[in-house]
Order: sequence, then C-alpha cells, then structure tokens
Amino acid sequence: MSKLLFGAATTALLFLTVPAFAQAEAELDAFPPAEEGMVRQVIVLPEQENEADLRVEIVAGKVLEADCNRIAMSGRIVTESVEGWGYDYHVIDDVSQPVTTLMACPDDQKERRFVPVNLGAAAMQPYNSKLPVVIYTPEDLTVKYRIWRSDAELQGASLE
Repeated sequence: MSKLLFGAATTALLFLTVPAFAQAEAELDAFPPAEEGMVRQVIVLPEQENEADLRVEIVAGKVLEADCNRIAMSGRIVTESVEGWGYDYHVIDDVSQPVTTLMACPDDQKERRFVPVNLGAAAMQPYNSKLPVVIYTPEDLTVKYRIWRSDAELQGASLE
C-alpha cells in the first residue's frame, strides 16, 4: 500500500514539474537558431508570487586569468521580438576586449575569475516565469543571472 502511495505521489510530482519544462522546451521552437559564431543560452525562471515585484539581471561575462587589477568589458544588449509570436529575446554583441588598470601586482596572485560585461540598464528585465529568457551571445560568453526583489516597505522622501 505504501509503495502504491509513493508511486502515486511520485507520478503526481512528475506531472507537476515536467509540463513546465516541456512547455519551455516547446516555446524554444519559436525562437530562431543561433547564427554562426553565436550560441543560444536560456534561463527558465520558477513561478513566484508577485512577479511584478521582481526583476532579472542578465550578467554575461568570461572567465579570465586575472591579477589584482580591475578588468572591465563593455557590450550591448538588444531586445528583439520573434515575428508572429510576440516573444522577446535578447542579443548581446559588440563586446569589447578586456581593459585593465595597470597596477603592479605580485605574480603569485593570479587567479581565474568571472569578469562581467557591462551591459548597462538594459540588462535588467521584468521577471516572467511563463516564458524562457532567451539570450544569444558570442560563443565565448557565459550567461549568469541575478534575481532582484523590491523592498516591501516604501521610504519617504524629505522636504528640503
């Protein structure tokens, strides 16, 4: 009897979780394939309460050998729409070569670290668990993301 209940619970759990991924997979068919030299990276967001209070920050970058100097790269993120579907996707391009400060650093302090591309305010996107976040990037970029939540308590401005 307990095996039957466990099996039913497992089946119910699979029914609850698989359709979300299957739906995201089916919706990916609407997006164009990546062009040569580009890759398609996808973020599937879990359903949340009050999604209007959330934002997704797209953070693209590279893992580079780095020392104590600051390293920066810039790029551009453009939002486009799948014709006939209305689904948005993002293209990251015009990524600059890394620039760095020129401080003298000990040679033994080199490490590999993730260096983000500065994409500006366009990297902050509305949270929407109903559609995948699709990003096309050059092959050598990795996409990560961060979820931002608004503070429930509003602060008052002072009169001056």
